[in-house]
Amino acid sequence: MSEIPLLRIGEAARRSGVSAANIRFYEKQGLLPAARRQDNAYRCYSDADVHRLRFIRMCRAMDMSLEEVATLLSLNWDDPEDCRAATQTVAAHLGHVRQRLAELQALEQELQALHQRCNGDWHAAGRCALLETLHEQADRSHWQVLEAESGAKRHV
Repeated sequence: MSEIPLLRIGEAARRSGVSAANIRFYEKQGLLPAARRQDNAYRCYSDADVHRLRFIRMCRAMDMSLEEVATLLSLNWDDPEDCRAATQTVAAHLGHVRQRLAELQALEQELQALHQRCNGDWHAAGRCALLETLHEQADRSHWQVLEAESGAKRHV
């Protein structure tokens, strides 16, 4: 019986596109089984491990959380119940992505409004209008945090 060829972490990283540091992290998080060790204590990975790393990398590239990735990795593609669970996981993630898109669109509008306040020229009052606005917003957000913490309203 022949042994399965094993790869050191550097080669597994190269073949999977996942850094060695992230491979160690994914092991620690339980997304990747603990690596087999050679006599010299080097971590060794199989082709199946490299495939799993590629799967993790692909899911993370789609901005899935580690929990979502773990869920998908735990599912069996031959099981109809697991297929439904995978669909639910991806549907929930799609909801998160749509929510984030809405947040990013609001951020884009805020940045456009901020950008339109200043064309890069010096403000007549001797200040950059864009930076002045950012500082004013920082102060406003500070008071909003204090109000939220105390429950009291700020009186002007």
